[in-house]
Amino acid sequence: MAKRSAPFLFKRLTKYVFLTLVALLMVGPFLWMLATSLKSAGEMYAFPLRLIPHDVSVGSYGEVIRRMPFLLFVFNSFKIASLATLGQVLSCSLAAYAFARMKFRGKEVIYFVLLATMMIPSQVTMIPVFLIMKFLGWIDTHYALFVPAFFGGAFGTFLLRQFFSTIPQDLEDAAKIDGCGRFRLYWQIFLPLSKPAIATLAVFSFMGYWNDLLNPVIYLSSLEKMTLTVGLATLQGAEGTMLRYNVVMAGAVISVLPVLILYIAAQKWFVRGITMTGLKG
Repeated sequence: MAKRSAPFLFKRLTKYVFLTLVALLMVGPFLWMLATSLKSAGEMYAFPLRLIPHDVSVGSYGEVIRRMPFLLFVFNSFKIASLATLGQVLSCSLAAYAFARMKFRGKEVIYFVLLATMMIPSQVTMIPVFLIMKFLGWIDTHYALFVPAFFGGAFGTFLLRQFFSTIPQDLEDAAKIDGCGRFRLYWQIFLPLSKPAIATLAVFSFMGYWNDLLNPVIYLSSLEKMTLTVGLATLQGAEGTMLRYNVVMAGAVISVLPVLILYIAAQKWFVRGITMTGLKG
């Protein structure tokens, strides 16, 4: 037993050491960003570099708020990301339910065409989508940033369709015997049972729309409608050659907090959704 357990313990110890090093590698940039945001202007360029500052200063956070309408940018980003996430969850769950449970002619062909759109670069559709938004009069409005999310997406549909396929058919048949219609099945049976997959899609969607920089730059021109990512990019450009990294890093830390809080709150469902969506398809 001792001879057998020694290699097993060595393999497990090696695995834990490797995972610890990977975790440190991933969290390292975040810790450096947080430490830099707490440094004073004089300590920022000190040599040798120090991760933990001698004198912790939160003045850079106040300077971020003073130098631009920071709270307004945060509100705009939260509004767009929340509405777009809601649209993604609703539209993708409806499409996923149809592909997973309903029978209609050409279902498989339509589904594979939908998945094929994931291979099309966004740069290819950028100009046609811009022309559509211009025709609708949505240039320099938030509608151009969150309304398209209500028309679904290939990744979200695929993710939820995989999860819907794991729900037992007997449960659906029993609900139909009790007089449950299609929409009631979707709303009262499939959605409550699919919280892990929905939480996964919500986290991915919110993170994507919150960190989006390209689309706000394309569609928005008014200062009061700008998002946080545009504000941080503008702040970094305004520093010029005398770039104060502590101020920029302070804004970056604040921009990361909502996504971090959302992930921590949905971590239980998020991990389950990632591990369960590929069980059946």
